[in-house]
Amino acid sequence: MAPGGTARGGPAVGGRPATAGDAALTAIFVRLKWSLLRNGLRQSTGRAAIFIVSLFFTLLFAAGQLLGLVLLRGNAHAGTVAVLLTAVLALGWAVMPLFFPSGDETLDPTRLVMLPLRAGSLVRALLVASLVGIGPLFTLCVAVGSGISVAHGAFAVAVSVVAVPLVLLVCLALARAVAAANIRLLTSRKGRDLALLSGLVVAVGIQFVNFGAQRLGQAGGLSRLEPAAAVARWVPPASAIGAVDSASRGAYGVAVVQLLLSVAALAGLLYWWQRSLTKLMTAPDGSTIAAAGTGAGTDRRRSADAGWGRLWPEGRTGAVMQRALRYAWRDPKAKSGWVTALALGAIIPLFNAWQGTGSIYWSCFAAGLLGTLMYNQFGQDTSAFWMVAMTVSSARDAYAELRARAMALLLVTLPYATLVTVVTAAVLGDWRSLPDALGLSYGLLGAMLGMGAWASAFFPYSIPQDSAYKNAAPGQGGLAWMSMMGGMLGSALLCAPLIAVTVWTHVSSSGPSGQWLLLPLGATWGALLTWAGLRWAASRTARRLPEILTAVSKA
Repeated sequence: MAPGGTARGGPAVGGRPATAGDAALTAIFVRLKWSLLRNGLRQSTGRAAIFIVSLFFTLLFAAGQLLGLVLLRGNAHAGTVAVLLTAVLALGWAVMPLFFPSGDETLDPTRLVMLPLRAGSLVRALLVASLVGIGPLFTLCVAVGSGISVAHGAFAVAVSVVAVPLVLLVCLALARAVAAANIRLLTSRKGRDLALLSGLVVAVGIQFVNFGAQRLGQAGGLSRLEPAAAVARWVPPASAIGAVDSASRGAYGVAVVQLLLSVAALAGLLYWWQRSLTKLMTAPDGSTIAAAGTGAGTDRRRSADAGWGRLWPEGRTGAVMQRALRYAWRDPKAKSGWVTALALGAIIPLFNAWQGTGSIYWSCFAAGLLGTLMYNQFGQDTSAFWMVAMTVSSARDAYAELRARAMALLLVTLPYATLVTVVTAAVLGDWRSLPDALGLSYGLLGAMLGMGAWASAFFPYSIPQDSAYKNAAPGQGGLAWMSMMGGMLGSALLCAPLIAVTVWTHVSSSGPSGQWLLLPLGATWGALLTWAGLRWAASRTARRLPEILTAVSKA
C-alpha cells in the first residue's frame, strides 16, 4: 500500500473511478473474507458442524422459496407476494447488524481504521466482499425467484436482469451502512444489550406471523395484502421488483421510475456508508476523551443508590439480592435469560387467549419459564464465584446465599406471574378458574426455585462469556442437560398433588369454594418446596464448594 492512504496506482480521493489498485484491494478483501470464514470453522468441530447444518437448511429453505416463487408465476397475486417478500427481506438486512453485531466480524469497520486506505476504496472492497456468505446467497435466490415470478415479456425480462442484482446490492449496502453508522454503539456494552432484544423480536414476530397467516386463511386470502404491496412498490429495494411487475403490465414509465428509485437508494446508501467510514477514521471516540468522574451527576447517582439501599434487608440478604438483580440488569447473558423468560412467559398464554384457542392454565408458562432462572446460580457468576465461595464456610452461609438469590428472583417473578395469570383470565373472561390457576402458578414457581437450587449444587457448569450462542463450556453440555431436564421433571412430579387437586375440584361438586381453596394451598405448597429445596441444596453446596468452584470456572 502506498503511504498516501490508497493502494499503489489507486486514486487519491475515494470518489474517483476505480483503478487497478482498487481491483487488487477488492481481491484482497474477498480473500480475507474467505480466510475469516475458513479459519472460524477450523476453531472447533462443533462450530463447523453448526455452519454445515445452517448452510444445509438455509439452502433448502432458499430452494423452497425459489421454487415457490417460480410456481407462483402467472398467478394474479404474484406481484404482491414478490414485492412484499423483498421488502421484508430488506428489513431483515437493516436490523441484522443491530440485533447480531457479532454475527459477522467484517461488519465492524473499526478494525480497519488504522490501515492507509480511503473510505471510497473501502466501500467498494467491502461491498464486493459482502457477497461471500450464506445471507447473500439466500437473498439472491429470493430476488431471482421474485424476478422470475413477475417477469412477462422482453422488456420486463431486461428490467429483471438489472433489478435482481440491484436488490442484492441494496440489501448489502443497507446492512453495511447501518452497521457503520452505529458501530460505536454496537461494540459497547449498551450495544451488546441491544442485541438481546433479538430474542424478544423473534418471539413476537413468530406469533404475529402465525396470527397473520390465520387471518389470511380465513377470508380474502392474498388480496388483503394488496394495500401494503401498493406502498412497498415505491420503497427500495422492493421498488426494483415492482418495476419488473410494472413492465410486465405495460407501464414502462412507472417501471423506469421505480427502478431509478432503487438505483438512487443504492447511491444514497453508499454515500452514507462512505461518510460513516470517514467519520470513524477521523473522529475521536469515547476512549480518547477524558471522562469526568466527579461532579453533580455522580453525587446524585450516589445519593440515589444510598436511598435505594435503605429499602433492602440488612446484612448478607440485602447485599446478595442487590448483586443478583444487578447481574440481571448488566450481564448480557443474564439479561438474555430474563428477557426471553419475561417475553415468552407473557406471549404464549396471551396470544393463545386472543386467538380463542388458549386456556387460563397456559399462564403457568410465566412461572415455569421464570423459574428456570434459578438453575445454575453459581455458574452465572463464572470465575467470580470464588469471591462468593470465600464467604461460605457452613451450610448456614450457603443457605443464606441461596435464600437471598431466590428472594431476588421472587421480587420480580411473583408479581409478574400473578399479572400474566390475571390478564389471561381477563382476556378469556374465565374469572372462575383464576384462583386455581394462581395456585398452580405459585406451586410451580416454588417447585422450580427449590429444584433450581438443588440443580445448582449438584450440576454446576460454566457459562462462556465470549460467545452469545454458547450456554455451557465445551464438555459440560451433559451437565447442563441433566441440570435442566432433571430439575424440570422433578418440578413436574412435585406439582402432581396440586394438579390432582385441581382436577378433583373440576369434576367434583365442590364448585367455586373448592377452587378458592387451591389458591392458599398452592402458595403454601410452593413456599414449602422452596424452603425444602434451599435447605437440601445448602448442605450439599457447603460440602461441594471446591467441585463447584472448579466446574463454574472452567474455560
